[in-house]
Amino acid sequence: MLCGRWRSCRRRPEEPPVPAQVATPVALASPDGGSKRPGLRALKKMGLTEDEDVRAMLRGSRLCKIRSRTWHKERLYRLQEDGLSVWFQRRIPRAPSQHIFFVQHIEAVREGHQSEGLRRFGGAFPPARCLTIAFKGRRKNLDLAAATAEEAQRWVRGLAKLRARLDAMSQRERLDHWIHTYLHRADSDQDSKMSFKEIKSLLRMVNVDMNDMYAYRLFKECDHSNNERLEGAEIEEFLRRLLKRPELEDIFHQYSGEDRVLSTPELLEFLKDQGEDTATLAHAQKLIHTYELNETAKQHELMTLDGFMMYLLSPEGAAVDPAHTCVFQDMDQPLSHYFISSSHNTYLTDSQIGGLSSTEAYVRAFAQGCRCVELDCWEGPGGEPIIYHGHTLTSKILFRDVVQTVRDHAFTLSPYPVILSLENHCGLEQQAVMAHHLRTILGDALVTEALDAQNPEELPSPEEEEEEEEEEEAEAAEQRRRAKQISPELSALAVYCCATRLQTLRPNPVPPQPCQVSSLSERKAKKLIREAGNSFVRHNARHLTRVYPLGLRMNSANYSPQEMWNSGCQLVALNFQTPGYEMDLNAGRFLVNGRCGYILKPAPLRQPDTTFDPECPGPPRTTLTIQVLTAQQLPKLNTEKPNSIVDPLVRVEIHGVPADCARKETNYVLNNGFNPRWGQTLQFQLRAPELVLVRFVVEDYDTTSPNDFVGQFTLPLSSLKQGYRHIHLLAKDGASLSPATLFVHIHVQRF
Repeated sequence: MLCGRWRSCRRRPEEPPVPAQVATPVALASPDGGSKRPGLRALKKMGLTEDEDVRAMLRGSRLCKIRSRTWHKERLYRLQEDGLSVWFQRRIPRAPSQHIFFVQHIEAVREGHQSEGLRRFGGAFPPARCLTIAFKGRRKNLDLAAATAEEAQRWVRGLAKLRARLDAMSQRERLDHWIHTYLHRADSDQDSKMSFKEIKSLLRMVNVDMNDMYAYRLFKECDHSNNERLEGAEIEEFLRRLLKRPELEDIFHQYSGEDRVLSTPELLEFLKDQGEDTATLAHAQKLIHTYELNETAKQHELMTLDGFMMYLLSPEGAAVDPAHTCVFQDMDQPLSHYFISSSHNTYLTDSQIGGLSSTEAYVRAFAQGCRCVELDCWEGPGGEPIIYHGHTLTSKILFRDVVQTVRDHAFTLSPYPVILSLENHCGLEQQAVMAHHLRTILGDALVTEALDAQNPEELPSPEEEEEEEEEEEAEAAEQRRRAKQISPELSALAVYCCATRLQTLRPNPVPPQPCQVSSLSERKAKKLIREAGNSFVRHNARHLTRVYPLGLRMNSANYSPQEMWNSGCQLVALNFQTPGYEMDLNAGRFLVNGRCGYILKPAPLRQPDTTFDPECPGPPRTTLTIQVLTAQQLPKLNTEKPNSIVDPLVRVEIHGVPADCARKETNYVLNNGFNPRWGQTLQFQLRAPELVLVRFVVEDYDTTSPNDFVGQFTLPLSSLKQGYRHIHLLAKDGASLSPATLFVHIHVQRF
């Protein structure tokens, strides 16, 4: 179990949002009034046009891409003028979308030989000239070597600045940035003027198939010069009309009255109607000073429509309770009282039959908040234990390298304990080598004795207040059927999570100790849930239980973790490398509490004498009503086909105890992914709301085949804010689809 230092970062007060810049759409620069390259306008708004590192990236660099000991290819990499994407050269030209990667999809940029690829294959290049771009999701790392150390540093520094500015951008700024990127692409002759044909191309790019007559009427209403071209202020007017949000205007006017501005008391009234019962006039004033764009209105403590839209598009106007985005739960309870983010076959990047094993898979798992990782340990050549999926064609990595990776990356995102689940298939000699590596690589961070000498059998909490140093404890999950002997060196490291078989849930004359952990297949866990119910919940109130996927899942598919959480299982291990709704649920469960990988279980799952049974949760206690209003800027699914426009529908899924599980959906909207409107109400009756996850899914309707996935967002019901809220959609791999959003109204009635 790894415990990072965290005193300085726990329970931090909420930081004030970065003040947004004015984000009203601006026209393409006129030929005599500035650059004809409007993409640079985006970088100017980011404050980076004069930055030397960014300017060097705009010019481009020839960097050596490294894939193996013999595959070293020089390629041109160049920052696009939108400041959001990087174009790169390929040996064989492909579709345009296959020649770029986006800054927002970057997980980390590492200097030197700080990736598995560069450590293995980058020996011919000095570390000072090397860098690694690690991506979110399943995309492989990009290992690069520059001609000079300074050029490598320019890319490291430049990408860091772009990522920081992107993170600080408001949703309104992102939208402005996004629309001007497409505007630049649609201006086919780059004359800073837009013909009707170019306007139609723009509309298709942003995922809307507008009727030609309506589109031309809108075009002509903005063509004040009457020359069949839009330029300057005319383009600005067209974009303003295109981005208009009538539903937000209607809400604003309900509260603003005839003067069309919100006073502080009127804004407070809106906040109260939103379900923010603790809101005060001071809070309303703070919102005006944070989000209002008009300085005169701000001075008079008034909010205009633009400021109102800025607020609703901000994190404070999102569906997730901002108070839950930092560590807010009690972290002093025993480990058995928490859901703990857990990975199965962590070393794999693909299937468990012939997939690649990599230390990078551990880095990615930690980046997603994982706190329990698995190491399948086997006899290796030269006396060195290896990790791979035994008796398969998966590649092999050294146990030593994995331990080093754990040391270097376990606390990048979360400071809380990490459990190492060791599936041991080694003989006594190499077990001793494993113990040696754990001790020498992790050093004083390794826990070799109980932290509480007075209660050595009791599980510790995630926070050990009295501990100043990093700590580590290895869970020796030896699986007795496979390894009948355990070396004393390795056994000594299993201080708290000592593996044991769960023989029965019936009363035992010698009850199992809290420090014993049971590992169950999903099939065995489901059987216990079905047959033992409450007894299993009571067991999990005091003991750790790890659940893992069936071995028959050859393609590393996942099971639904919700059923296991319903019974209080803490370590519900999933294949992190396999995207799907199961990983969406996992990400949603651990979205809150600072994404630290620990979520305090609901009270009925923590009480040793609880009567809770997920199969019999009792009568409905909560009604959840969701009005799906509109969506904004949904992504195109086929960017290579201009005429391919989505027909979106929205599905709301409830994941909880079996009696609560449900899904309901809206009708689909034909040919409009830009600003579709539904105005449909979906309602759900809930019996165990404290366990519920709400998943919002957008799909592209298809009459002849399964619908295509567009985006989703999942969060706990307990962290869902009421009132008018924006849902910020995510891709399959969890990457942001900004500026794509859903706009909904949420009402939760408890009785």
